[in-house]
Amino acid sequence: MTEQIDVFLRNMSEVRTIILLSSTTLFLYLLYTLIRFLNKIWWNPIRLQTTMSSRGVKGPPYKFPHGNTKEISNMRIQSMSKPIDIFPHEIFPMIQPHVYAWTKAYGTKFLTWHGSQCQLFITEPELIKEMLMNREGAFPKIYAKKLLGEALITNEGEKWVKIRKLANHTFHAESLKSMVPEMSYSVAKMLEKWKNYEGKEIDVFKEFGLLTEVISRTAFGSSYLEGKHIFEMVANLTAITVRNVYKVKVPGI
Repeated sequence: MTEQIDVFLRNMSEVRTIILLSSTTLFLYLLYTLIRFLNKIWWNPIRLQTTMSSRGVKGPPYKFPHGNTKEISNMRIQSMSKPIDIFPHEIFPMIQPHVYAWTKAYGTKFLTWHGSQCQLFITEPELIKEMLMNREGAFPKIYAKKLLGEALITNEGEKWVKIRKLANHTFHAESLKSMVPEMSYSVAKMLEKWKNYEGKEIDVFKEFGLLTEVISRTAFGSSYLEGKHIFEMVANLTAITVRNVYKVKVPGI
């Protein structure tokens, strides 16, 4: 009986040790995860903002957990709710009110925050030109890959060279000459339609959207309806992207 009690006590001691080790491991893991989370959503943004500010690049302050996305959304809602002033055609403050306002406040280079992700806005033409040339390969083209896929403007290196060769063939002068009749037909069709709007307003943006038929006819030939369907899907995807671009799905990440 005594031996059974000793065995039972030893087993209980081992169980308590296992529970203690498991609890300690879980606690350390949760503590590590919390530190990483706080480092990403709080310390890193504040540190980066302070560093860039000391170098003369400022911007609206980082706000947990959404960064500046709520400010941008509110500014866009306010600007879009106002009637458009036809003259002098200054639409930039309406379509990009945050860029317009913060350029005035912080200069031609400023930081904004999409959640905890820092975004550097540059409005200096020469600096933009240098970045787009990307001689050192320091600026990867990742901004539109989800929307445009493996396109000419989203690829680099060997992929870019391969797609550029295909594009050169497609847009060669001789190839373009064969497209002129289709282009002329589509434009003439649109202009004929405009005659019915004499004295009325025309949504030119929507009408120009119909010119995708030109690309559909020239690029897809007899299957231009399939091409037209592709452009409609791209337009829908673009609209969804625009609606969600300033939404932070997981706060601060």
